[in-house]
Amino acid sequence: MEKFFSAIQNMFSIPELRKRILFTLGLLAIYRLGAHVAAPGIDKVRLEQMWGEVSGTLLGVLDLFSGGNFRTISVFALGVMPYITASIIMQLMPVLSPAVKRIQEEGEVGRQKLNQYTRYLTVVLCSVQTFFVATWLSRNGIITNSWPATLMIVVTLTTGTIFVMWLGEQITERGVGNGISLLIFAGIVIGLPSAVTQVSGRIGAGDAMQTLGVVFLVVVLIALIALIVYVESARRKIPITYASRRVGNQTFQGQETSLPLKINMGGVIPVIFASSVLAMPQTILSAFPPDQNDPNATWSKIHAFFQQFHGGDPYYELVFISLIVIFTFFYITIVFNVDDVSDNLRKHGGFIAGIRPGAPTADYLNTILTRLTTVGAIYLALVCFIPQILLSGFRVARLPFIGETLDAFFSSTPGLSWIPTGLGYQFFFGGTSLLILVGVAMDTAAQIEAQLVMRNYEGFLGAGSRLRGRRG
Repeated sequence: MEKFFSAIQNMFSIPELRKRILFTLGLLAIYRLGAHVAAPGIDKVRLEQMWGEVSGTLLGVLDLFSGGNFRTISVFALGVMPYITASIIMQLMPVLSPAVKRIQEEGEVGRQKLNQYTRYLTVVLCSVQTFFVATWLSRNGIITNSWPATLMIVVTLTTGTIFVMWLGEQITERGVGNGISLLIFAGIVIGLPSAVTQVSGRIGAGDAMQTLGVVFLVVVLIALIALIVYVESARRKIPITYASRRVGNQTFQGQETSLPLKINMGGVIPVIFASSVLAMPQTILSAFPPDQNDPNATWSKIHAFFQQFHGGDPYYELVFISLIVIFTFFYITIVFNVDDVSDNLRKHGGFIAGIRPGAPTADYLNTILTRLTTVGAIYLALVCFIPQILLSGFRVARLPFIGETLDAFFSSTPGLSWIPTGLGYQFFFGGTSLLILVGVAMDTAAQIEAQLVMRNYEGFLGAGSRLRGRRG
């Protein structure tokens, strides 16, 4: 602990690093200040009423990544979500478009071009999203049903998103850490004080069972954080050997290196995909309400089913976990092409000991990647499933055949009665939030440590030890 506080002191004793940290904190403060500036023409009372109806839809997912800005329709209501969407689309484009793939292979120049295209795409996506948001606000009486009010919301929210994107880029270039990730991090962290207050209130009530529940929740939280840190830092190193080669009059000696593969290459992206897909039915159904005069109609029955299709429902959890696994494999195949890696190794004279270059190397890498991705998908499913069960419970009564029996057993057993209903906390303590919080904290700490070590200071863990972020 003494070394940790010494590292904190060293951070602020280095002028350049101190400026970077203060610059980052200043821009984060500006971002949070914008959360309290509401867009013009918003009926706040009506908006709060609507949120009671749409919290489980795509709008709820959007609110998570906007740091609560969308709930109040502030000038930063969309946050960085359009930029994230544009970035994901640009990551997928090299697979779909040979022209984009050629740009990607141009090195630094190509990267700058793709970044510029990502910004343009962000503006387009943001304009479309804000138009739908303005239409939703207008139809629900939150703003005046007129074109001037709709246009004002579109211009305000689009400008706010562009400004947030600029803030993120400035933090990345002139501050510490990844700017976009830190903005999401700040939006999630801002809700932690209310969560701590809620937990403290449970303990202060003096109920022994409530206190035990809080202790159990804290233990699980610490265990999940430890699991995330361990898995996000883990690497499967594949030894690579480069043979000696002669280029012109120069001879390059052979060398031994390694190709590090992460267990969870997809990060939090598969979870975002799965959450967005599962929120779509609620979003569509909220736009087309059922006929109240005919509860036996097919559309009314579909509505009745999906009213229970949310966290804690067995069918929801089964589909959620399945989608996480599917999207994990899908995303990995996009971002890591084993054929391209094999060809690059062969072109530069690299090979894996005991494996022939070319197709055999690609097959070998594919086998390892499949095993790692399987473990990574299970890890993501566990990190998302466990917090959801703790908060929302697991409504076993919905299970066919044995549901009623299990529900009666858990409800009548002391210490297990919370399983069908959850622990009853209202704050968002989800796997997505944990993955973002821990991952961004690891990345930022690793960058700060790199700055300290570069200037001959000991890092957070002292000499001989290095922190490693998700990209380390």
